[in-house]
Amino acid sequence: MNILKDIISTIKEDAPVSEVRVGPFWTAVYSRRCGLASTTFEHDHSTGPPVRDAGELTKKSALELCEYALSGSLLERSIGLAAINSLLDVDLSLCREVNAAEVLSEQGRGKRICVVGHFPFIPRLREQAEELWVLERRLRIGDLPAEEAARVIPQADVLAITGTALINSTMDELLALARKDALVMVLGPTTPLSPVWFSYGVSLVSGTVITDPSVVLRLASEGIVFNQFHGRGVRLVTMTGD
Repeated sequence: MNILKDIISTIKEDAPVSEVRVGPFWTAVYSRRCGLASTTFEHDHSTGPPVRDAGELTKKSALELCEYALSGSLLERSIGLAAINSLLDVDLSLCREVNAAEVLSEQGRGKRICVVGHFPFIPRLREQAEELWVLERRLRIGDLPAEEAARVIPQADVLAITGTALINSTMDELLALARKDALVMVLGPTTPLSPVWFSYGVSLVSGTVITDPSVVLRLASEGIVFNQFHGRGVRLVTMTGD
């Protein structure tokens, strides 16, 4: 994907990898810092192992693991995104400490909103929006199938896309469907906090800065879901191009 390649190209400093944790919900890589990504996993045993060199990943450099983000294996892509997030230098002067739900509440009130990915804040957002479409691959009540993207996204005043669209290789396609005047946001812990997004028509980037790697590594390994972090070792920030 073009976006991922561009983000990787901005990383100037490599680092050794000290930890790789692949939990059921979150994958963490610790190199220069700790990076998170959603664990995404579909595997056909007839195609071989889902992760090349599993058991040897800490012998690779973080930049080598970043290339996994371009793999044909979903689980390798998860590791690759976490590696990218472990190497990025985040310009905190471009960020404010606010989570994605609050930003969408501010920016989307009374507007037509399309959210790609079913987030816990959806019920509250539905009350505030003029109209809300939620596109999902794993449908819940009120969601639309992901295949409806081409019909729905061009109608949206506000488009919010989960960072996991980088893992399933749909991000470029989804961004291309947005209206030129729409407010576009990418959100979730998988999302690299990189200004590269602003060259692709994205206005707001919400992600996670890890403040206590040892806690996050342990919790990811123990099968935590993101809401259970409750600030333990993480900061939620939103980056703007202003």
